[in-house]
Amino acid sequence: MNRTPSTTRQVACEQCPLRALPHFRNFTDTELKFVSSFKTGELVAEAGAVILSEGAHSAHLFTLLSGWAFRYKTLEDGRRQILNYLVPGDLVGLQGSVLGEMEHSVETLAPSAFCIFQRSRLPQLFRNHPGLGFDVTWLASREERMLDENLLSVGRRTALERASYLLAFIHERARSVLAPPPARLLIPITQQHVADTLGLSIVHTNKTLRKLAARNLIKWHDRACEVLDVEELKAIAGWDGLPEGPRPLI
Repeated sequence: MNRTPSTTRQVACEQCPLRALPHFRNFTDTELKFVSSFKTGELVAEAGAVILSEGAHSAHLFTLLSGWAFRYKTLEDGRRQILNYLVPGDLVGLQGSVLGEMEHSVETLAPSAFCIFQRSRLPQLFRNHPGLGFDVTWLASREERMLDENLLSVGRRTALERASYLLAFIHERARSVLAPPPARLLIPITQQHVADTLGLSIVHTNKTLRKLAARNLIKWHDRACEVLDVEELKAIAGWDGLPEGPRPLI
């Protein structure tokens, strides 16, 4: 799969399309100047490209600028556990920056672009820009919160509740970073992705998703899922939805 740093497609931080969205907090002029110098380029990848590998040492951090990706871990026999899904604005690779090596992998679900940042300048960010330092901490805490909810699903929710939560969660996260929100949002996942996230067999996953489809809550397309009734999915899962208010963007 392609994973080629772009030499022609370069979005200046000052013109970043994500910064215009109400979902993200504004930078101060000083913060914007630093982030602009912090960014060293962009990486463009096709669907199915591994951006970071478990056990690897990377000199870079990334922010997903456009597209879709997911974080996962694998066992020696190849079984995979998907940990979370990434949408534009998500920070990628912080774990490798703090711990020295990645303890999970990151793969794209669709053609994607990532902003590249110098990992070696992260201490400078914390030292000289406390607002941005808080933002990085906030993003790490938000990731922990999402993992808590995923653990609740795997441990206590029924299969139908797990699937409902997962699809509602991805749908709401994606719509919050798309402007204007599309009339139809297709999530580029397969039933195998769902099974690997929920810890279910592909047969059990297929039966569960068919129940949701039969109730006209979701619709499956070719390698994509469309949520038709997100409020009913949230009700089935017992999930209140995403918190309100702007969130950080690095």
